[in-house]
Amino acid sequence: MAVYTTVDDAALAEFLTAYDVGTVLSFAGIAEGVENSNYLLRTDQAHYILTLYEKRTDAADLPFFIEVMEVLANSGLNCPLPVPARDGSILQELAGRPCAIFSFLDGTWSRFPNREKCAELGRTLATMHLNCAPVTRRRPNALGPDAWQPLFDSVGDGADVLGTGMTRQIQERLDSILADWPRDLPSGVIHADLFPNNVLFINDKLTGVIDFYFACDDLFAYDLAICLNSWCFEPDGSFNLTKSRAMLRAYQSVRPLSDAEISAIPTLAAGSAMRFFLTRLYDWINTPDDALVSPKDPMEYWAILRFHQSVSGTAAYGIGI
Repeated sequence: MAVYTTVDDAALAEFLTAYDVGTVLSFAGIAEGVENSNYLLRTDQAHYILTLYEKRTDAADLPFFIEVMEVLANSGLNCPLPVPARDGSILQELAGRPCAIFSFLDGTWSRFPNREKCAELGRTLATMHLNCAPVTRRRPNALGPDAWQPLFDSVGDGADVLGTGMTRQIQERLDSILADWPRDLPSGVIHADLFPNNVLFINDKLTGVIDFYFACDDLFAYDLAICLNSWCFEPDGSFNLTKSRAMLRAYQSVRPLSDAEISAIPTLAAGSAMRFFLTRLYDWINTPDDALVSPKDPMEYWAILRFHQSVSGTAAYGIGI
């Protein structure tokens, strides 16, 4: 459940006096997501999303996230468009939380995306990378490779809850990834969390991209590696080469990858797996038993990491130099 802050009818009515969004027909919490409180607001004019930013989202980062969405929406890419209040402001406060209203996007996400959806995602991701060039604000990746060792250190020997010797194995793999990590590849604004539940479709047509609250400045190819991990592994843990090839070819049809980017894909994919493994491990160890959101199993990404560190080259992903 992704509603951490409750908004009652009276508070909502008072809040909406600052907007021209029409008369409220319904207002309900949205279960998807884990970071913020989201509500579907239906009025006699349109559907909207009301987001309340919880404590894990730094309020100082919100202008960056909103600028990214505005730039992309104005470029023609389907993403939530902030709805200003009558005074032109975007960020407001409700129930003691910073908040904003966004346009509603049609479509549903796919739990098991097919090859066609992977290709749509590849084209859209490349378009996002190019179209974010006008963004003026900057935000370093708070969960980039410089953060992985401190994050792992914060759990101490707690990783051994996953199995005997896991702390040592994780450190060895982390050392290997950081030693090989590329620093001089093309970079700019990336989404950094483009899992299937953040992409909407009608049939196989992509209709929207949502949840930009991990967006940051980092390597474009790293963003692509995050998508390879979250879109191209099957429920049984196997890697789907057909989906990977479709995604990579579609991405390159919009923004061709350099030889250096292609060569770095195994390392970037391993790093992406390590990043999500470590954040899941941290939550696995530190989330209270009575928490509203159940932590995700980190071992899913440990298996993905092992795959990437076992491949012999980029042909394993359906791409080569």
